[in-house]
Amino acid sequence: MVNNDKTTVHKIAIFPFGMINAFLLINSQGCILIDTGLPNSEKKIENALKKFNLTFTDIKLIIITHAHIDHAGNAAKIKSLSGAHVIAHNGDLPYYKGEKKMHFCYTGWFGWVFSKTGAIQKPYDTFEPDILLSSNDKFDLNSYGIDGEVISTPGHTEGSISVVIENEKAVVGDLISSGILLGGIVMTHKAKRPPFEDNPLQVSQELQSIANKGVQTFFMGHGGPLPQKEVLRHIDELKHLGAN
Repeated sequence: MVNNDKTTVHKIAIFPFGMINAFLLINSQGCILIDTGLPNSEKKIENALKKFNLTFTDIKLIIITHAHIDHAGNAAKIKSLSGAHVIAHNGDLPYYKGEKKMHFCYTGWFGWVFSKTGAIQKPYDTFEPDILLSSNDKFDLNSYGIDGEVISTPGHTEGSISVVIENEKAVVGDLISSGILLGGIVMTHKAKRPPFEDNPLQVSQELQSIANKGVQTFFMGHGGPLPQKEVLRHIDELKHLGAN
């Protein structure tokens, strides 16, 4: 059964100018938080909730797109404040549990320089997701009042996941970014690879699969949003990259 209560997507600026984004999905039944930002970002999330007369306890589900610190770094804290279940993918589970150190495949000079600062490798409070996707699992969001699903979209990391809403909008974590350096700031209309990416060909396949669902607007963790046309242009670039 499809829920006809329209869901809206709202960006939370963890860093200004679109450099690091988290997202709220909001409808009359409450809200879902996608990504939790860096450690100690809870005040920014709280302020975003207040704009809609919501509190942490209105969060019904926390979706973590992947295990990098700017997306999962505050998950343990927000889980404690909200009491909400956390959904993630078991491909990144060793990093959520602190059992392994993240590895990073640089896409260019900025990724290499950024990694040398040590910021991306800093440990964060460990947690164990309540709901784990594996392989090509999907998780239906209809029970949360949203006509949408969480899907496995590996490529940026092994355990990357995305959220497709009403086959019109998608939040894709770091499958794609826009802007300069980390993302955001300027040129946010132009797609680019994020500073780190495990498998560009796999990313292109996952983005194409999402576009094939009819998604017209792509929201991402750095920069954006982007229209389907620009995402398709980026997919072609990734395919050529993977063929070389």
